[in-house]
Amino acid sequence: MNALLISRMLLAASALAGTLAWAENGVTADKVVIGQSAALTGPAKLLGTEMRDGANAYFSQVNAAGGVNGRTIELISLDDGYEPEKAAGNTRKLIEQDKVFALFGYVGTPTSLASQPVFTEAKVPFFAPFTGADALRSPFNRYIFNIRAGYSDETEKIVRHSLGLNLKRIAVFYQNDSYGKAGLSGVEQALERRGMQLAATATVERNSTNVKDAVAKLSAVKPEAVIMVSAYKSCAAFIKEMLAHGASAQFYNVSFVGSRPLAEELGDEGAGVVISQVMPFPFEQVQPVVREYRAAMQKFQPKAQVSFTSLEGFIAAKVFVEGLRKAGLNPTRESLMAALEKIDSYDVGGFKVSFSSHNHSQSKFVDLTVIQKGGGFRN
Repeated sequence: MNALLISRMLLAASALAGTLAWAENGVTADKVVIGQSAALTGPAKLLGTEMRDGANAYFSQVNAAGGVNGRTIELISLDDGYEPEKAAGNTRKLIEQDKVFALFGYVGTPTSLASQPVFTEAKVPFFAPFTGADALRSPFNRYIFNIRAGYSDETEKIVRHSLGLNLKRIAVFYQNDSYGKAGLSGVEQALERRGMQLAATATVERNSTNVKDAVAKLSAVKPEAVIMVSAYKSCAAFIKEMLAHGASAQFYNVSFVGSRPLAEELGDEGAGVVISQVMPFPFEQVQPVVREYRAAMQKFQPKAQVSFTSLEGFIAAKVFVEGLRKAGLNPTRESLMAALEKIDSYDVGGFKVSFSSHNHSQSKFVDLTVIQKGGGFRN
């Protein structure tokens, strides 16, 4: 065999290897590109920016160490302003134009639900949305992977705590969309299991702080506890107005509220407000994952603040990378999902994640935290 023929064969083999190396959308010889749609502007912007910053802290840490099988990870984050129609449009762009490998860290129930038909039809993995809605857990969708507990788990914990304090006249203040209704349903089910009913409900529109009618309605029934299912701006406005009307209720929030921005919005009026959490406590470096997160944030996101939400982004990124590592040298979407489904009790450092071929939502971890005077938190 002459040298020219050998050279041509080697070139052909090299070209074939190169083609195989980036046969899947979003995967090249040296990079894996994933996409996110989240609120980066508007009243809920801190939810999106914190989720993004925490994820990028871990991805930067991995990239600095050489990436995954020689490939760095790039996260493209598009702003949807916490509006479903924009999120669906962003999803189409990420899949069809940016050609991302997977979708990651979407923020919100209505935005995730609006995007679901798009990514399901395109068969693109949808990993770690920042929502606890049952609609993204049941019926089972093999493209959705949840690392956090559901709102039904959070509201059960909150109701149990309220009744433990003998606070039985319970009202719900909720966002008038799929997110708020998911939380409302969780509270109603928790009470029904105990043969109880809500004292009253009131709503607020998404991305609005017009709480006047809600305050008037709930003040009239003098609730002993109010469970809130909305974002930080509207919840802070509601709590302030209720207190101004002389309310003495115990206020509860589910995790999506955005704990740190809620505490900042409330100032001194936030003391005693309870928030359910689905991630470890980020303000004390007890668990290894919190120490790792704090170090990575300081190095790669030095301007970002420590929070439950950015810790969730960090943990989500760590679990995603674990799946990517196990997906093979030339990962495909199918090999990624197969690898994730084999993750069983993966300990990220004090927080465990499990998936299976028939269950992508196994976490039940819920804790309660209380806002302290001065804006800090305690378990």
